[in-house]
Amino acid sequence: MAEASRPLPQRVRLSLLKLRLSMIGVWALVTGLATLILTGVLLYLGMPIYGIYGILGFVIIFHFLQWLMGPYIINALYRVRELKRSEYPWLHEAVAKISARSGLSSPPKLMLAEIDLPNAFAYGSPLTGNMVAVTRGLLRTLDREEIEAVIGHEIGHLRHRDVIVMMMISLIPAIIYYIGYSLYLSGWFGGYGYRDRDEGGAALALLIGMVLIVVSYLFNLFIFYMSRLREYYADSHAATTVENGARNLQRGLVKIMVATGRLPRSIRRSHNQLKMFFISDPDVALRGYGDIDSLIERIKQEKPSLLAELLSTHPHPAKRLRFLDQFVS
Repeated sequence: MAEASRPLPQRVRLSLLKLRLSMIGVWALVTGLATLILTGVLLYLGMPIYGIYGILGFVIIFHFLQWLMGPYIINALYRVRELKRSEYPWLHEAVAKISARSGLSSPPKLMLAEIDLPNAFAYGSPLTGNMVAVTRGLLRTLDREEIEAVIGHEIGHLRHRDVIVMMMISLIPAIIYYIGYSLYLSGWFGGYGYRDRDEGGAALALLIGMVLIVVSYLFNLFIFYMSRLREYYADSHAATTVENGARNLQRGLVKIMVATGRLPRSIRRSHNQLKMFFISDPDVALRGYGDIDSLIERIKQEKPSLLAELLSTHPHPAKRLRFLDQFVS
């Protein structure tokens, strides 16, 4: 019997419940705080309704178009093409099998990114449908079982619809920023017809605008945290839908980081534009040789830097590997 079909232990079910509740909590906290802040500021300043709706409309339309057209941009940036059924037939079979186990109505399109960086990502929009891409570097670096675990992770993102969730929650700091920037400019040049048209009113608008700009960057810390949570959640999906998925994903992740570390820094940085989509952050590279299982155990002992993790879109490798340990039987 495949590991994916076995009942989950109680401790694992509790861990996944905690993960889901954390994601819901972050969503509620971000939306609640943003609503309070924006409502208070806009009511106090008496900003006209057309100004509010104009900013909201601009940000929402921009992100919506970005979501619709994003796959085409990604394909151009990373030289992505669709893999034919005759190419890597075992990989097509793996995608179909994992998609069925995941409850997807149809498997995503299998894509190949012609870049040396070993990585994978899931993406899509209503115009393109769902897609899972592996890089040429990944196919050269990992064994088949490890690639299947990576595919399980990426299909997990599609199953959880967290790409859409991330787009929606990322609207919030963007809206706060543009309202703050609008107030900042109006404080300098006047406008919007605030209650106080004297210098005190303009200075207050300037100050509040600057505060909102800073607040928007603070809200991005919540976005990074949500991004890390969704990576854990996708890891758990691979562990529970792919046979021996947790162990193979651990091995795959470490191999990816080691192979990434052997690439020139210029190549790693050239693929940083959309690193939030990757299964592994290109900036996180390892210098390691020898037995992969010994290297995994060594990484697990590392202590993450709090500041570095706060600013990261992916969990620290040590924490990620330890999280997957609970799924290893």
